[in-house]
Amino acid sequence: MTTAFVLGGGGALGAVEVGMLRALLEHGVRPDLVLGTSVGALNGALVAREPTLDVVEHLTGLWQAAAGAASGVRRAREEAVFGDRPLRSVRRAVASGTHLWSAGPLERRLRAELGEVTFAELAVPLQVCAASIERAAEHWFDSGPVVDAVMASAAVPGLLPPARVGGEHFLDGGIVNSVPLARAHQLGATRVFVLQVGRFDRPLRPPRRPWEVARVSFEVARRHRFTRELAELPAGVEAHVLPARGTSSRDDGLRAGSDFRDVETRVQLTYEASRDYLREHLP
Repeated sequence: MTTAFVLGGGGALGAVEVGMLRALLEHGVRPDLVLGTSVGALNGALVAREPTLDVVEHLTGLWQAAAGAASGVRRAREEAVFGDRPLRSVRRAVASGTHLWSAGPLERRLRAELGEVTFAELAVPLQVCAASIERAAEHWFDSGPVVDAVMASAAVPGLLPPARVGGEHFLDGGIVNSVPLARAHQLGATRVFVLQVGRFDRPLRPPRRPWEVARVSFEVARRHRFTRELAELPAGVEAHVLPARGTSSRDDGLRAGSDFRDVETRVQLTYEASRDYLREHLP
């Protein structure tokens, strides 16, 4: 049996994947392959390097820093890996014309965690999805420096600048493959655990304002692809979509993927739900 962890995108909601990882590793489930997109690439890179319960502590620290920054704690703001002060974000948007946040804090934190580790040096094979601008194509990183790949996969349009790797520019992998389920099967996985942020359970409603149109359209495309890939898995592939908890019951807020409040509560609730799911389905 070849076990894959598939970690999807979702911005701040990606914190819940830490709870899922804790439940899986406590239950004795270890990946043979890790696939990640966007914030799932960040979480996935750390677990691919260290597929033990120790990784939960490292990820928790990273997400606590993000939560502290959102709460306004001065020390946490200085160490924040996501976001920026509102006035600074506005100035950056005006100056750059493309993004609100600097990629520097996230990259520094990732290099502090991962250094210059390459894909070949990881304990478990990892693949990271990003969207190539020049080729308008899905791109999979599976060699070279891990941090460069994660930065490319997590370059959220409008929030972070496009990432340049090897002369090519990349945007967030969620644009092309938010939850890469089929990729896991194509690489030989026979048991897949999907770590997702709960969006598929949150009902959509028709957009009422111009700025909602793009978000709803993206969600329709994302969910359609995932549902199709799940339905098309061969009978011999065992798939488990772990439950997310503590996120909004609706997917119609502007802050749905950028609200870092209550991160610890979300992680704990998702851990408990995933733990119970695994006890029921993998006794």
